[in-house]
Amino acid sequence: MTDAAPMVMVVDDHPIWRDAVARDLADDGFDVVATADGVASAARRAAVVRPDVVLMDMRLGDGSGAQATAEVLAVSPRSRVLVLSASDERDDVLQAVKAGATGYLVKSASRTELADAVRATAEGRAVFTPGLAGLVLGEYRRIAQQPAQEGPATPTLTERETEILRYVAKGLTAKQIAARLSLSHRTVENHVQATFRKLQVANRVELARYAIEHGLDE
Repeated sequence: MTDAAPMVMVVDDHPIWRDAVARDLADDGFDVVATADGVASAARRAAVVRPDVVLMDMRLGDGSGAQATAEVLAVSPRSRVLVLSASDERDDVLQAVKAGATGYLVKSASRTELADAVRATAEGRAVFTPGLAGLVLGEYRRIAQQPAQEGPATPTLTERETEILRYVAKGLTAKQIAARLSLSHRTVENHVQATFRKLQVANRVELARYAIEHGLDE
């Protein structure tokens, strides 16, 4: 990300709501580069504009927000998806996160809360409506407590990668981690990307899950 206004795409199948959200975000200084009303149009436009943040509804005319999230990230891997949905159902939240969403807000959020959440998402932080973050982490802890199954060997992380992973799991941004460890922002980002590749995860929410499963979130 640069110091320029984050580029945002709004995906929602209700045109009045979609246009209102896009207008509010533009008025708050964001660069709204596209809107879409479904899975197919979201993927098609994301492939062209490569938005920093995709604001995603969970109920779309041609599929689910989880499906759209996966397809958008397949064509624009550097995008970050923030769900904005009327639903706070457990299954919707978990499906969105498993598809790659890094945050989840319900539509009762205020305009200020939404703007703050989009900025945080652009910076790589996970943002959830109060109560939903606990739901997601609780699910990860439940999975972590299940008996281990035979599988591939656990990837080996360096001491520095492990140290940075602990901070990522606590929600710190790359700039904050760099300040704490007296490293450059670019060095931290390089370590984070190397950890993504080693652990075969797509985003920081999945990194947090890995950290919880391996006792690195303390």
